[in-house]
Amino acid sequence: MSHHSHPGLARLQPYPFQRLRALLEGVEPPAGVTPVPLSIGEPKHPAPDFIAETLRQAIDSSIGRYPATLGSASLREGIAEWLTRRFNLPSGGMDPTTQVLPAAGTREALFAVTQALIDPAQRPGVIMPNPFYQIYEGAALLAGAEPIYLNTDHASDELPDIDRIDAATWRRCGLIYLCSPGNPSGRVLPQSFWARLFELQDTHGFLIAADECYSELYRDEAAPPLGLLAACQAAGRPDYSGCLVFHSLSKRSNVPGLRSGFIAGDAQLIRDFTAYRTYQGCALPLHTQQASLMAWQDEAHVRDNRAAYRAKFEIASRLLQDVVPYREPEAGFYLWLPVPRGNDEAFARDLYAATGVTVLPGRYLSRPTAAGDPGAGRVRLALVAETGICEDALGRIRQFIEQTD
Repeated sequence: MSHHSHPGLARLQPYPFQRLRALLEGVEPPAGVTPVPLSIGEPKHPAPDFIAETLRQAIDSSIGRYPATLGSASLREGIAEWLTRRFNLPSGGMDPTTQVLPAAGTREALFAVTQALIDPAQRPGVIMPNPFYQIYEGAALLAGAEPIYLNTDHASDELPDIDRIDAATWRRCGLIYLCSPGNPSGRVLPQSFWARLFELQDTHGFLIAADECYSELYRDEAAPPLGLLAACQAAGRPDYSGCLVFHSLSKRSNVPGLRSGFIAGDAQLIRDFTAYRTYQGCALPLHTQQASLMAWQDEAHVRDNRAAYRAKFEIASRLLQDVVPYREPEAGFYLWLPVPRGNDEAFARDLYAATGVTVLPGRYLSRPTAAGDPGAGRVRLALVAETGICEDALGRIRQFIEQTD
């Protein structure tokens, strides 16, 4: 008997960090050098104590009960209040009963959305920025859909160039993933971008899935990044028609292990997605829900978190801008650096061999296209370690670039 597994599984690419391990196989940094991984975007700042405390207090009463897929009314109300405050939505502009759905972090929800909400027989195209978070591609492949890569590079001012896509491609597109603030660029999509995308959506009828997991790590306290829900309101689309946003506590509150986030937007899509996820069985445990509600209700720890990242971006700017000029990210915790002489893999390997600092080659986050590979010639640095460790690593990178120039 021959077994046929899902055809999409065979098309999944190795994850960027697997490729990085293979690249660095057998390379030994100098003796006595402390290795510093700047390759993976896992927050290292301390999580606020009250989140763990709430979990501890809630766990006894929670583990004996099945949680509902929809989450508790209080969590959905707390999320709706946070969205309304954070994105200046009109009063009543986010209905907690029909427009909000808790999720086990953004990865789970971003992955499931293509399977739940597109019909690959009718509209097999899933458009995504290139470079991208690899979950978008895997989600498309495992939904039986076709990834379509939208180069997002220096030539397009680090914004996805949606006007390069022809009408025939839009017609077969079921969903477009966007990431704002962007991974890896830190670029925020402006209202003009959304306005143009809404015109295309009105013509062609695809869904918009906005990954906003970096939205709270911004540089300028006076200018929080625009989000898709606010862009909908500004464009006179108060029902968020065909639009979903994905948010998470992982980066905002330094709790990647909590696995907690939410989906919000179009009530019809939320209703359909809820039906899918009832079967998928990914309801948040009640103690996770209670801790999450506390986290969404507190902004003080998020301001502290932003301040810590801001300090590190300033150090990076001081140490690197003059030797390897780069566009300052508006948000997130990545630096997206052009590498001297353009070979990102060689740069990453040689840097590790010389300094013990690990960075991620840009081409591990992108795919080659007819118009080139927008990740080639760049490396991504995640400034997640504590300030002193980052400063030391950035200093080593500077020295390495100066010595090899």
